[in-house]
Amino acid sequence: MIGWQFSEFIPGANEGSPFERLLKVFQELLVHTSGNVSEALSWLTELDKEYKLTNENYGMADFIQDLIDKGFIQPQDPQNPNFVPTAKMEIAIRQKSLEDTFGQLKKSRSGKHNTRYGGKGDEFTSDKRPYEFGDKLENLAVSESLKNAQINHGIDNFQLTPKDLEVQETLYQSQMSTVLMIDISHSMILYGEDRITPAKKVAMALAELITTRYPKDTLDILVFGNDAWQIEIKDLPYLQVGPYHTNTVAGVELAMDLLRRRRNPNKQIFMITDGKPTCIKKGKKYYKNSFGLDRKIVNRTLNLATRCRKLDIPITTFMIARDPYLVSFVEQFTKANNGKAFYSSLQGLGEFIFMDYKNNKRKRHR
Repeated sequence: MIGWQFSEFIPGANEGSPFERLLKVFQELLVHTSGNVSEALSWLTELDKEYKLTNENYGMADFIQDLIDKGFIQPQDPQNPNFVPTAKMEIAIRQKSLEDTFGQLKKSRSGKHNTRYGGKGDEFTSDKRPYEFGDKLENLAVSESLKNAQINHGIDNFQLTPKDLEVQETLYQSQMSTVLMIDISHSMILYGEDRITPAKKVAMALAELITTRYPKDTLDILVFGNDAWQIEIKDLPYLQVGPYHTNTVAGVELAMDLLRRRRNPNKQIFMITDGKPTCIKKGKKYYKNSFGLDRKIVNRTLNLATRCRKLDIPITTFMIARDPYLVSFVEQFTKANNGKAFYSSLQGLGEFIFMDYKNNKRKRHR
């Protein structure tokens, strides 16, 4: 008799070794603490007391030693014994963020990447088709074309005509230049709600997605508060919210400047924010207003959105808030730019970014 034999279910039995289980939690805590290893380990110790993450065979001291031995943390310097994450840990955190945020990548069909533009980096497929005027000769399927000529005209009267020609079907891989803007104003942690940690995780996931799976693409990352400045991918886990207002104009202006340097027709801006613009710069001074929608600030922001539309730079706004007056502003901003907007929960933010990025990647040309 054919059947199945089931074993007893043991919670956590299929989650890897004790080190791997603790590492996942520790990586989450590192993002929450902006890379503070000591604070993350303190939180992990408290969690261990409450949820018994370790046992008599594998304790916290074993885990810390494994982190050192496996190259995930290291002393800051010989004079400073405090530990800091290594480059290996930063990569591991980005990979985990990619898996957590863009897990549906594994479920999608191959090649479902659309774009509105012709791209570079063509890839040959196994398909052939008849030659059409304008096709590149370097895509000519020589063997099939000669075979057709032999069948159609014979050996004695051999000739090669346009009707005999076949070309190799190609899939053009478009290049995309993306700027990711991350709001680090004070409202990202206002009222005790942590919005910056999910934003960081999405940014790390997007960075890992582009650098590993779309290596011909470019990604620039910037943060904006009272001002805007560029950061590197390795800085993402350590982002912290500051006592800043939201200067969306400064962020978009810097994004436009970064994209201007990219010699690529496919350009886009992703903006993760949770609030309305509350600040602009006039000369060397700041004009700020946190109460409601200030007409002067809003008009500057909408004018900049219109400029991006004229330059064919779509802005996709990911709004981590649903207040009616904030939604109203984002609708105006999106209409001025002819872009896209998503009003998502913190949990759904990554999926929205992935779907939009994927739908602007590839196009099959005939």
